[in-house]
Amino acid sequence: MKRHLAITMGDPAGIGPEIILKAVYRLRSRIECGDLRLVIIGSGPSLALADQQLCFDLSIPVVDMDGAWPNLCFMQADREGEPIAPGIVSADAGRMAFKAIEKGVRLALDGKIGGIVTAPLNKEALNKAGFHNAGHTELLAHLTGAKSSVMMLAHGPMRVSHVTTHVALEQVPNRLTPQRLRLVIDLTEQALRRLGIARPKIAVAALNPHAGEGGLFGRQDIDISAPTIAAAVSDGLDIVGPVPGDTVFVKLRAGQYDAAIAMYHDQGHIPVKLLGFEVDSSTGEWTALSGVNITLGLPIIRTSVDHGTAFDIAGKGIASEQSLIEAIEFAERLSGAAS
Repeated sequence: MKRHLAITMGDPAGIGPEIILKAVYRLRSRIECGDLRLVIIGSGPSLALADQQLCFDLSIPVVDMDGAWPNLCFMQADREGEPIAPGIVSADAGRMAFKAIEKGVRLALDGKIGGIVTAPLNKEALNKAGFHNAGHTELLAHLTGAKSSVMMLAHGPMRVSHVTTHVALEQVPNRLTPQRLRLVIDLTEQALRRLGIARPKIAVAALNPHAGEGGLFGRQDIDISAPTIAAAVSDGLDIVGPVPGDTVFVKLRAGQYDAAIAMYHDQGHIPVKLLGFEVDSSTGEWTALSGVNITLGLPIIRTSVDHGTAFDIAGKGIASEQSLIEAIEFAERLSGAAS
């Protein structure tokens, strides 16, 4: 029998409750037959409010951490404080978001679930609640005791891992070390194999324009990236680079590589999100969000939506669940390969 995947609600004041219920509703036939098993962790009142607004009338049994679970169930993350209103930053919402993740990690480390799928949280709310992590990835590394982790974004064949993420741009060059780059290469290669790619081909993006232009624009690509890539190739990996950042993602989209490694947050996020966000040209608003955030290097499986809490539309019933469904599917594939 398949193990459950946990879906943590993220910030209950955001679109998490809504997209979770929409995803469950779309996947209900798979859940009913036991092909997919989910346990939602978060705020019960927030989930009930979203269900009322969406008129789904879903009956989701409440469970605790022990005992048998039905194919679809709900687990309260922590005690409820004041009612959590959609679209408003609060310490209570930040606390519930943290406690949901904490409980999901505990279940995953105990082998009770196959992995965690996370809905978005709000960093300001987390800080109001006294939890001062830079984001989900850093929080999960802390809770699992992982010494280091790597963020990979995925949208179809666009798979992009990151050497650095939530740091100032001026800090990026100092954080590009042979040890860090080799870790990102190895974890990316392992993840691609778990996704069913027998011999992955990976491109490493250059940090500087034109890969440094022979040292005119910086020497990091020449002195750090190139030797590290050469060492990986000598170890039998199919790695190329440094490939200039203005062409590497075009080549990735064309299928020349199975993944690319970006040097910093925006270098990797922009191409994935540009392809993953569908925009209504008449209004300038995006109508659908596609893409998955996968954390590599943890002792547990974790995938996430590739968007934020969207407080501006929380509680309006118009948020897209597509990214969450894709995150569930990636978690299934990864947990199946790990079992």
